[in-house]
Amino acid sequence: MLFLTNIITRYWYHKYRSYRLLIPLSLLYKLIIKIRRWAYLKGILPTHTLPIPVLVVGNLTVGGTGKTPLIIWLALFLKQQGYCPGIISRGYGGHALHYPQWVSSTSDPKFVGDESVLLAKRTGCPIVVSPNRVNGAKTLLAHTQCNILLSDDGLQHYNLGRDIEILIIDGIRRFGNNHCLPAGPLREPPNKENIVDLTVVNGGKAEDNEYLMTLRFQNVYNLKTQEICSLEAFKQSKIHAIAGIGHPERFFTQLEAQNLSIYRRSFPDHHNFNPQELNFRDKIPIVMTEKDAVKCISFAEDHYWYLPVNASLPNSFKEKVLDLVQEAFKKKKISKNNRNHYG
Repeated sequence: MLFLTNIITRYWYHKYRSYRLLIPLSLLYKLIIKIRRWAYLKGILPTHTLPIPVLVVGNLTVGGTGKTPLIIWLALFLKQQGYCPGIISRGYGGHALHYPQWVSSTSDPKFVGDESVLLAKRTGCPIVVSPNRVNGAKTLLAHTQCNILLSDDGLQHYNLGRDIEILIIDGIRRFGNNHCLPAGPLREPPNKENIVDLTVVNGGKAEDNEYLMTLRFQNVYNLKTQEICSLEAFKQSKIHAIAGIGHPERFFTQLEAQNLSIYRRSFPDHHNFNPQELNFRDKIPIVMTEKDAVKCISFAEDHYWYLPVNASLPNSFKEKVLDLVQEAFKKKKISKNNRNHYG
C-alpha cells in the first residue's frame, strides 16, 4: 500500500506526463464536485447552521499539509483570548462501533483516530469525532460549554455551515500538477484559495495574501518515562526515524536539517503500529512523530522517543483571526462570555 502511495505521489508532484491519461476521469470528478457545490449553494442539499461560530481548517490536496499543528495553535490561541473552543473531527484511522465518539488524551486511537487523541492531549479542549460533522457538532454543543467550534479537515463538508474558512497549503509541494483526483492531488479546483478567509502556507515561501507557518521543535520526549532530551544527544549515532503521516519526507528532512543521521522508516498515514514492526533487532534510538507516538505508548520501550512540533505564525495572522472571530460573534449576536449549553 505504501509503495503504491509513493508511486502515485511521485506522479502528482513531479513532471511525469503519464498522469495525462487520467485527465478525463479528473474532469468527471471536477464536474461532480461543481454540481455538489452548486446543490449546497442553491439549498437543494441542506446546510446546517449552528448557534455558535464555526471555524473550518482544511486543505485542497490529499495527504498531510500540517492541519493538526495549526488546529492546536488555533485552539490554544483562542483559549488565551478568553474563548472556549471545542473541536470536531472525522477521526481518520479510527473504527469505533458507534458515533459520535468522545475523545480524551487517553482514548484508544484504534477507535477515535490518532490525530484526535493528539489534539486532546495538546489542547485540553472537548473533542468529538464522527463521520457526520453535523452530528458531532450537535453532540459537542449539547454537553459542553464551548462557544466556538473548530472543524478539523472540513472544507469539503458543506453540510456543516461555517463562518470562517482557513486553507492550509504545503509550501514546498503546493498543488502539485494542479489537477484534481485521480490525475492530481486536488480534492477540488485550486480556485478555492480565492474564496477562503485565510490561507496558511506550511514551510516554503508565502505568496501574496498568504501567511507563513513554521514548525518549531527543540527536545524529544521518551514515550515510556517522559524524560526530556535535547536532539543534540542523538547526533552521536544513527537513529531510526519513524513516520506514519501524510508527508513523511517533511519529518525526515527536519531531522536531517539538525545534522542527524537517520534510517528512514515510512509507514502509511494513520498506520496502527505493533511492536514487531518497530523491532529492528537493535537498541538504536527510535524517534517518531508525536502523532505516531499516541499509538505506540502502550508497548513503548526505553529507546522510543517522539518529537513534538509547535506551529509559529506571524502577528498579522493572529490579528486577522481575532478580527474574523469577533465579527462572527457579532453576527451570531453572542459574546465570548456566553458559555451556556445549546442542547
